[in-house]
Amino acid sequence: MRMLAEMATALPKVRSFTEFARAGLGEGAGFVVGWLYWYFWVLVVPVEAIAGAKILEHWIPLPPLPIGVGLMIVMTGVNLMSARSYAEFEFWFASIKVTAIVVFIAVATSYAFGWTAPHGATFGNLKDHGGFTPHGWIAVLAAVPTVFFAMTGAEITTIAAAESAQPGRAVARMGSAVIGRILVST
Repeated sequence: MRMLAEMATALPKVRSFTEFARAGLGEGAGFVVGWLYWYFWVLVVPVEAIAGAKILEHWIPLPPLPIGVGLMIVMTGVNLMSARSYAEFEFWFASIKVTAIVVFIAVATSYAFGWTAPHGATFGNLKDHGGFTPHGWIAVLAAVPTVFFAMTGAEITTIAAAESAQPGRAVARMGSAVIGRILVST
């Protein structure tokens, strides 16, 4: 994020982060970043909307399709907001995710050490039923794109800030704010 903010200030005419990758790392990097970004918006976002719809259908009495379309409309609306509103939205939802992860770790730890497990301490799921990778390492490697794309999105605010009247100041403030919020939410 800091590197992108610096490049947006140094190259104010560039309006695409794929062009930043091309300028800083070469033609190949720009090409790969562009296609990965396309992949993210075209494939990953609808998959996340479907997953969100499957989760929310337990609480919302609608089929998954309208819920998923509604989630995609909300996501599009958030992306069309100002950089400040987008950053605020990202901060609060990242905080929710971090809180959920901390709670999950606490519950799993209490179960593994026998504090809430009905049969005492157990790490059986790590060795039973085929062990850590019962279906091979392909399942673990399949999670890599999801982890990579988990950080996608904040680059939009850098490009938007670079379009402001004072891009140097706006980008520096926004870059520091995003980094600070990520640190606070983790």
